Amino acid sequence: MCGFIQRVTDSPDVIALLEEVGLTQTIPLFKKEAQHADVINFYPAFGKVAQKQITNLIVDYQSTIDATWWFDAKPAGDTLEVGERTTFNARNLDSPYWQKAVSQRRGVVVATAVGESNPSGKGKAHYFMRPTRGALLLGAVYRVFSNGCYSCAVITRPPRDDFSQFHEKSIPCFLPHDKEALSAWLRQGMNYDVEQLLATPRIYTDLSITRVKTFKHAEPIDEPVLLKATL
Repeated sequence: MCGFIQRVTDSPDVIALLEEVGLTQTIPLFKKEAQHADVINFYPAFGKVAQKQITNLIVDYQSTIDATWWFDAKPAGDTLEVGERTTFNARNLDSPYWQKAVSQRRGVVVATAVGESNPSGKGKAHYFMRPTRGALLLGAVYRVFSNGCYSCAVITRPPRDDFSQFHEKSIPCFLPHDKEALSAWLRQGMNYDVEQLLATPRIYTDLSITRVKTFKHAEPIDEPVLLKATL
């Protein structure tokens, strides 16, 4: 499960990563976002709050969208009504429910940190994950509705042994910091590169992982541990 995403909007790492992977035409959109908030915390639309969006979800080399972080939704006037199905992550990609979006409507989330949770005693342990340098790219899928609104889900993949201590059931679909790979990802249709990214989840940058009380304030409970990239 990927249930928290953070973006430090004025981070030079975000701009540097967009330049590195050839997404330079989206940079003005991220700089505009930084005028309104220093840090954005994204949470799924639990409680049927359609306004809980992932902003600046990249859908091509020039465009971004603001999408409700809950795939199951329907138009309701000029907004969305969030459905009952828990769909902030796209996990079982073999299901017909996800197949069209995975094939035709893939997007990229730029993040400076993500949050994962694992069962611990009667509650959960929360892990705040940030790259030791740079920013992160996450694979996502999105929907387009008749009223011009969007919804989305972050793609997760089966767990890796090195990641399961932080989430036992899945790992976010991290994307490589590579122009060709991103070009393949943002093209419609399935291709070998996309199939490999989905079939072999990897960690593309070293992660500093800290157990925290809450994701929003990232108050540490334990010392951080390092999870190495798996290139």
